[in-house]
Amino acid sequence: MKRPELCIVVLNWNGAGDTIACLHSLSGSLSPSSMVLVVDNGSTDDSLSRIRAAFPDTEILSLPLNLGYAGGNNAGFRRVMELQAEFVIFLNNDTVVERGFSAPLIHALRSDLSAGIAVPKIFYHARPHSLWYAGGVVRLSTGLIRHNGIRKSDAAEFNRPGVTGYATGCCFTMRCQDFERVGGFDEHFGMYAEDVDLSLRVRALGLTVRYEPGSVVWHKVSASLSGTPFKKLAKKSAASLRLFIKHRAWGGALLFLLLLPFRLAVSSASALFSSSTRIKSGHEG
Repeated sequence: MKRPELCIVVLNWNGAGDTIACLHSLSGSLSPSSMVLVVDNGSTDDSLSRIRAAFPDTEILSLPLNLGYAGGNNAGFRRVMELQAEFVIFLNNDTVVERGFSAPLIHALRSDLSAGIAVPKIFYHARPHSLWYAGGVVRLSTGLIRHNGIRKSDAAEFNRPGVTGYATGCCFTMRCQDFERVGGFDEHFGMYAEDVDLSLRVRALGLTVRYEPGSVVWHKVSASLSGTPFKKLAKKSAASLRLFIKHRAWGGALLFLLLLPFRLAVSSASALFSSSTRIKSGHEG
């Protein structure tokens, strides 16, 4: 196999329908020097057979157990290193991408050697002009972690590339050498915050996180999760506290706990928004 310039890692767990839709969108974005690696994270349904039938030429790494987001992507990256790719994109399976979405991300890293991560503009899949991510703000000292532009309509202010606080794990690009140097994802994070932690560790190397709105992705938010907004908030809160403790942000941890009731209200409103988008689009999974 010829050494790929870019390898796109798509993590699947019991989500063949979303993964196949994602791969269809990627099929119009692949250059001869790029490839897709599907990592099946210990699926217990017929995901493997369905994905193989739909995309027989796509490489699949089948893991015997569900290693979580961090563990599954780290396993995929080990295969990427075997392939000796220069760049890696980690892409959620519950996304579809704009044709050519990878080119602006790779260009951002090639043109700015101080950039360690490049991350696209991301919209809600069910409301294609409503933003989900247009950069990220993280202030550990005050317990603030949030997406820029979330639930807002696209506007000129979100079309300016530049340095941002953190990249979302939904989709981002790195040089393979940088991802290896930073040590990959911290697998102690069971769900959530591993992307913020990775971004902070990349920044600690003296590199930046670059927001690149020329690259566009649509995300079926929380399609792979189940449970009430309260359970999801509990998982997010536990991950955030782990993040504050790991980075010794004691004041941020205290403020985060004090503001939990407010965060619950915001989370509930967000869940209602996401639910309404899925219903209007006919997608309720």
